[in-house]
Amino acid sequence: MIVEPGPLLAAIDSPDDLKKLAPEQLVQLSTELREFIIDSVSIYGGHFGASLGVVELSVALHYVFNTPYDQLVWDVGHQAYGHKILTGRRDRFPTNRRYHGMSGFPKRSESEYDAFGVGHSSTSIGAALGMAVASDYKGEKDRQHIAVIGDGAMTAGMAFEALNHAGVANSNLLVILNDNCMSIDPNVGALKEYLTDITTSRTYNKVRDELWNVLGKLSKFGPNPQQIARKVEAAMKATLLKQSNLFEALKFRYFGPVDGHDVQHLVTILNDLKTIPGPKILHCVTVKGKGYALAEKDQTLWHAPGLFDKITGEIYKKTPEKPQPPKYQDVFGHTLVELAEANAKIMGVTPAMPSGSSLNLMMEAMPDRAFDVGIAEQHAVTFSAGLATQGLVPFCNIYSSFMQRGYDQVVHDVALQNLHVVFCLDRAGFAGADGPTHHGCYDLAYMRCIPNIVVSAPMNEQELRNLMYTATLPENAGPFSIRYPRGEGVMPAWRTPLQRVAIGTGRVVREGEEGGVAILSIGHIGNYAVKATETLAAEGLDAGHYDMRFCKPLDEEMLRDIARRYRAIVTVEDGCLPGGFGSAVLEFLTDHGFHLPVRRLGIPDRVVEHGTQDELYKECGFDAAGIAAAVRELSAKVATDALVTVLR
Repeated sequence: MIVEPGPLLAAIDSPDDLKKLAPEQLVQLSTELREFIIDSVSIYGGHFGASLGVVELSVALHYVFNTPYDQLVWDVGHQAYGHKILTGRRDRFPTNRRYHGMSGFPKRSESEYDAFGVGHSSTSIGAALGMAVASDYKGEKDRQHIAVIGDGAMTAGMAFEALNHAGVANSNLLVILNDNCMSIDPNVGALKEYLTDITTSRTYNKVRDELWNVLGKLSKFGPNPQQIARKVEAAMKATLLKQSNLFEALKFRYFGPVDGHDVQHLVTILNDLKTIPGPKILHCVTVKGKGYALAEKDQTLWHAPGLFDKITGEIYKKTPEKPQPPKYQDVFGHTLVELAEANAKIMGVTPAMPSGSSLNLMMEAMPDRAFDVGIAEQHAVTFSAGLATQGLVPFCNIYSSFMQRGYDQVVHDVALQNLHVVFCLDRAGFAGADGPTHHGCYDLAYMRCIPNIVVSAPMNEQELRNLMYTATLPENAGPFSIRYPRGEGVMPAWRTPLQRVAIGTGRVVREGEEGGVAILSIGHIGNYAVKATETLAAEGLDAGHYDMRFCKPLDEEMLRDIARRYRAIVTVEDGCLPGGFGSAVLEFLTDHGFHLPVRRLGIPDRVVEHGTQDELYKECGFDAAGIAAAVRELSAKVATDALVTVLR
């Protein structure tokens, strides 16, 4: 189905075309842009509410600023659909987040208008400041640098670090705070309360407006009305808001709050701000999902709803003919509640992803024992470490790619002190349409090199439950990592009795022919190895299959038996090949004097773009067909080598 743009939008292939419109036409253009996003996402899928909330801001920014010379950095990128459509990618937009299609996030290699690649939050201010300082150094005094950041992303430590630096760097930087009280779930924390105070203080907003009206008349009586304005407004903010302005304390000029959906007013303000040097912040109040009533009402559900009927709002869901397995995240959420009901020491922690990780189940059942700490992965890890010092057992649930942001804390605050923190790494392996910024490629490699930590991955829901239970036991009172993928498992009847798993032990899935090839897998990808062995068995090739469960410590006894029984090994992991599970197996074999061919299958040492998980498994050669092909090749090699040996 082709989505037709409105007449104004159809004529815009770049911001230069946008600038040809009269200011009064921008309201209609905003309406057309919003409808185009609604139509496209309802048919093709993608993120939804965030981009609807910044339609007017997207139009105003490209209308006022000279992009791409002026550098525009979007934080995270969920909100950048309007930006992409206005910068020459309207006709490609149906390929958004599809295999070999347009990225769902700003990406430097995709367009010169994407000044900085973004997928993780809170990077925009630091990146834009770096650009601004570079422009100062190169003498580009006319160049503007704009960072658009959500109030949820502002809770991350690196956003504050960048603000702190920008205030003294005095570079030409404009930070636009898109304040909608939401990230994916409702925002939490003191900053949210502070911004609410600013935006809801009727007295402050009324007096501020009257102040500027008066100062406009004062200009005929003195040469410095702006200087007077700054002094009077600063005093007014401190008095009426009962606290000094946080941003002005960091040496930013603060403007706002303003209506982020009044496109003509935004154009006027942005034109004024272009002439003011130094660091500035414009506080825009917006509504996530603006213009689509259901998205405004339930902003979490409509962050990325999937395909839907734009008229009725019905979100399309397939009705299965038989019971389906649950998502791994839901198994985690329900199992954590089950464990916590039996063990008063268990706590839950997540950085701003309660619904995405299903920790919301524990937050609803036990609100005093489950914590959303905001977009602050480093803090989530160290906060968990603090809980553990007091004898509690925190489950710190962080997406694998986001855990990269808290790596120092895993090492310094948890592992070196050998604290009992359980890391549950959701979205491990290929994350699908979110692409390389969200793929959980590296956790097996970066976790297994840390002392004291157990590194594990379940092949199915039962194993996830058992590993979670095992991680709570007193004899395992140290750092414990459990990784699992995005999406569904394989067991519709997943509520199995909890059982202890001996640390560092694998399990035999299929005994293969002695002298043949053994497949060693870790995690959910082992289910693809099962399919591969079934295909091979039908061809008369009997390969062994072992679910290793632990990347650290390895099951050394099982590895010795495998090395003696088989003539070749294929390792399979949904993780990076350098330093990962396959590397651990090779290290063991080398260290213990075993010499046999090993074929490692996994994520190669390159950036893998977005696509469905199955598309990416196939591309990288470790779907069921790829695993079977590797076994056939190794089997042929083993047979050839054996024949050569006999002939000699």
